[in-house]
Amino acid sequence: MAKLLCDVRGKYRLEFLREIEEQSGGEIEVSLVVGDRGADLFSRPINTMKRDWRHERLRKHHMQDTVHQSANLDLLSSNEFHDMATMAIDHFQRVSKNYNYNSHNLDSVQDYLDYYYILTDVISQRMIEEEITHVVFFMTPHLGYDTVLYQVAKSLGIKTLVMNQQSLFNNRFFSSGSIDDYGNFDPTDSDALAISLEQGKLLDLFYMDGNWQKPGETGKINLRAFASFLKYVLRREPSLILKPLHLYKLLKRVSDVYGSLPDWRDPFANYFHKNALAYYEHLAEFDRGTVDYNQKYVYVPLHNQPEMSASTLGGRYRDQLLMIEAIARSIPEDWQVYVKENPRQGVFARGPFFFHRLSRIPNVKMLPSFADSAALVANAQVVGTVAGTAGWEGLLSGIPAVVFGGAWYKSLPGVTLYEEGLDFEKIAAAGVDHAALERAYGALVDRSHEGAIDGLFFDKIEGFNSAENAALVAKSVIGLIQEDIPTTYGAL
Repeated sequence: MAKLLCDVRGKYRLEFLREIEEQSGGEIEVSLVVGDRGADLFSRPINTMKRDWRHERLRKHHMQDTVHQSANLDLLSSNEFHDMATMAIDHFQRVSKNYNYNSHNLDSVQDYLDYYYILTDVISQRMIEEEITHVVFFMTPHLGYDTVLYQVAKSLGIKTLVMNQQSLFNNRFFSSGSIDDYGNFDPTDSDALAISLEQGKLLDLFYMDGNWQKPGETGKINLRAFASFLKYVLRREPSLILKPLHLYKLLKRVSDVYGSLPDWRDPFANYFHKNALAYYEHLAEFDRGTVDYNQKYVYVPLHNQPEMSASTLGGRYRDQLLMIEAIARSIPEDWQVYVKENPRQGVFARGPFFFHRLSRIPNVKMLPSFADSAALVANAQVVGTVAGTAGWEGLLSGIPAVVFGGAWYKSLPGVTLYEEGLDFEKIAAAGVDHAALERAYGALVDRSHEGAIDGLFFDKIEGFNSAENAALVAKSVIGLIQEDIPTTYGAL
């Protein structure tokens, strides 16, 4: 019998688990569920280190009353330990007090390491006690708690099934046995039919707004931003109440930021911090720039952070400046690197040293936030990205892509995985074989699985039926666990 630990957030995913157990006829048992309140392990207290007093079973933290058993020894002695710990710390930082009101109290690197050591030991014990054979993720781990689940499973030799749904595939999803395999497959080893792809097609991405691609009126501070500002003062710096002049100057800076950026940006509607204020002040400096499309350039649109595409699939290149530095030293002297900030980006991973480090890289130009990404893709020699959709947009426009991480399309024609010494001129001259791209794309879709595993896509599927979808997803998961069907990428 296969015994599963499942990372499940969202009630609709609980339907998947019920269907998996029912369809498997007793061959698969869901032994541990990690996710929302009511699960065997509630994910939020793991990230925030806080008890949940509203839930009797969780009035103590998951680590309370536990004893060190060295269950995580395989992880601690792994050659990949440093990389794993660094990734986990990066993911846990998204819930630190610099970025979140409901934050944990970890401050130093040693704090994060101590927590990581304890948590991995506790999670390892649970997996061993429950005799877990497979750990199943319905989204690539990137939130901290799920990162630890994944790393512990790998260190214990427990099989992992990682599933993910991309924004271009409303009713299909991808799978792999490991994060490192994501994007890896051989498109020539398939007799699937080619799928027609419209050249130069502009993608309609539900999470992007067309107004973000053009200049507009500047904004004004609003009530939500003012409330967020006051919340910061009362929680973090209440002494400012006794310094009205200082408080006024700080609020004036907030107002100036709104007056310098396009009105579609609302920097402090949800969260204010002094560090965030400094970030947006830096960003405003670039919004007076222009774009020269006659210049030869590599277009690098930055990923939003913290998000899965960079923070997990990027590996070491979740440090996106490392990518920009690599491109800048590889391109011809008369080329430039055009860098555009993600319109959804906040202060995370964008401290003052980010901009100082960026300014030190030769031949790099930071673009205005309203620069037209479609035009930037179409006029580029190459698109450079960790794992972003812009690389796919480039392929559709005949522009080759250099990727640094686990892009879903990285095994398709026209894509080059970065390595030191790449000849960018040669890559640009080769272009993209569109017919080969259509054949490889058909092979990739053929290896994907029917159904939607992310609730964001449900209302985009015509005639969507939750029960039918759960049955489809469960059938694929059972086939993947029992290895009756291959994973999209790599092997289980």
